[in-house]
Formats: sequence, structure tokens, C-alpha cells
Amino acid sequence: MNYSELMNYQGYLYLNSISESSDSTLVLELDRTIIKGVKENEQTEVSQSDSYGSIDVDESLPIIRLVFDWYIAYSIRNEAYTVGDQYEVYDGKAFCIYSKSRYLDFINVSTIASDFHPGPFKHYGINALNHIIDVGSTEPPTISLIHRI
Repeated sequence: MNYSELMNYQGYLYLNSISESSDSTLVLELDRTIIKGVKENEQTEVSQSDSYGSIDVDESLPIIRLVFDWYIAYSIRNEAYTVGDQYEVYDGKAFCIYSKSRYLDFINVSTIASDFHPGPFKHYGINALNHIIDVGSTEPPTISLIHRI
């Protein structure tokens, strides 16, 4: 599975954990969800404003682990305080790659990162329930699935 494949994911995510396994290595673990009271084939058609049961972690699905072996910067925002912005250009939904964003602008003005050092980089976005995660990295994350015990 690669990040491009994840960009087609239409469901909701929960941030399970975030850690740095070593200097400049970021590890994100994400849970996929199930909406109680909604049939499995209707899960992607339900918006958060619809009045169904709770949105819960789907324990039948493995955890998605993303490992950024080297990052320039990352940020986590509380979803409740974010707003949509017509300025930003991206592909994806729950998992995105931005070609233009305020986060890329932030990296450009607040770091020495450039196309020359460490090399061309991208803004990877993960839009989870309660958390918006932004990562600036020269490489896409390594993706693995962790099966639950």
C-alpha cells in the first residue's frame, strides 16, 4: 500500500498514537472507524452531521502505521479550531498531498529547507477525527498495517 492508494480512502480516521522512534523519524498510527447504526456499504455516504449512532474504532480492521523516516516539520491541530481555506490546493480526502498550502508557506519562511537542501519536499496531510496532522517531508511515508491481537 502506498500513500496514493490511501488518498482514495473515504472513511473517517482516529489518531491512535504519534511518536518519534529516533531523531527526525515520525510514526503515526491511525484507526479506521465504523459508524454505529449505518450499514457497511453506506459508511462513506454518511456525513458527521447526520444523526446516527457513534463513530467508533473498527476493531476488525488493522491499524494503519505511517513512518516518515525523515521530516522537515510536522504539526498537529485540534480539528475543532481548523477552517477550510480556498487558498490551499490538494488531492485526497482523509489522506492528502498539498501542492499549495499555508503549511508549505510556513515551512518556506520558518526553516532553511529548500529544493536544494534537503531536496524537493511535499506537504502530506492526514485529516482525522479530532486531529489534523501536517507533515513536510522529502519522501512519502512507509505504510504498514498492524493486525490487532
